[in-house]
Amino acid sequence: MTHSVIKTAAATTALLLALSPAAVLSADGEKLYQTKTCSTCHGKDGKSPIMPMYPNIAGQNQAYTLQQLKDIKSGARNNGQTAAMKGVMGLVSDDEMKSLSEYIATMTP
Repeated sequence: MTHSVIKTAAATTALLLALSPAAVLSADGEKLYQTKTCSTCHGKDGKSPIMPMYPNIAGQNQAYTLQQLKDIKSGARNNGQTAAMKGVMGLVSDDEMKSLSEYIATMTP
């Protein structure tokens, strides 16, 4: 292969990786946080909930948050705090949950 063909192949691979669903979803975590109504209850900053019993979620561990979202959606986590979340989680895909949990982990606690 010539040098220019290798460079073109490398550039194409880099572009495909940059446009992968995971990369796009990760970038959309902040937007999802607003559109999926997370900010309505937990606050725009993730640490000013509208009710005292709602948790501050800013900076929460990504893996923990993801598991909690999955458990709420499946019904594995079902207590007084999950009733409002259950309806919202029905509108959130697995990929969106991952993106949301990644974004929440980056929020300043």
